[in-house]
Amino acid sequence: MSNSGFQDNDAQGPLKYISKEEADALEKELIEDYRFGKQQLIEILGHSCAAAVTKVFPLQGLPKKQPTILVVCGTEQNGAIGLVCARHLRSFDYEPTIYYPKRSTDNLFKDFTTQCEKMDIPFLSYLPTEVQLINDAYNIVVDAVLGADAESQELKEPYMSILGTLKQIKIPIISIDIPSGWDVENGNPEGINPEVLVSLMAPKKCALKYSGKHHFIAGRFVPYDLQKKFELNLPKYPGTDFVLQL
Repeated sequence: MSNSGFQDNDAQGPLKYISKEEADALEKELIEDYRFGKQQLIEILGHSCAAAVTKVFPLQGLPKKQPTILVVCGTEQNGAIGLVCARHLRSFDYEPTIYYPKRSTDNLFKDFTTQCEKMDIPFLSYLPTEVQLINDAYNIVVDAVLGADAESQELKEPYMSILGTLKQIKIPIISIDIPSGWDVENGNPEGINPEVLVSLMAPKKCALKYSGKHHFIAGRFVPYDLQKKFELNLPKYPGTDFVLQL
């Protein structure tokens, strides 16, 4: 290990898929012991998700003339990460549109909303129920609706309708951390099936059931001592990349 406290050699052993309890404990230590700020973590993760989008869907390879992306955000932390992802996609010359039906009252999350508004990123007032309208208007959809902190009983409106729509669309979906509607540990065979999954910090147990085309991990920033404590066995990231395709 280097003096910086980060890993400087290849990880040993198989990559660990963590439980909800382990994910919560890992984030708690990052915030309380390593003094990462909540806003800082969300910023790092949102930037990493945007980078994953660019790797699978580079601007020049998009099927539509306009580089349009729909980012669907929930109320909690996953939604905030989606807002940051949208802002970085705008900086990367994509044209994101945000659907954020239940805005958080958390001042930190309000800041992310303001940043998107100041960058002239449009917000939809409603999600079209006519699925073909979404297929025609956008190249891809970023699913930032429900993250690992969501409980199954939270699957009520407007999220039930949103997930019903996402299950029907034909354009690719990119899910942040876990596909919305999935159980963190057991998955959901009846849920949405994203083409891309971006696991945050470490893959969750439900990702073992993921059968999509591209699975990324965004966890390079996790200090090596924490990686070792939780036995994450994170892979070595190439160059200066903050995301790695598994």
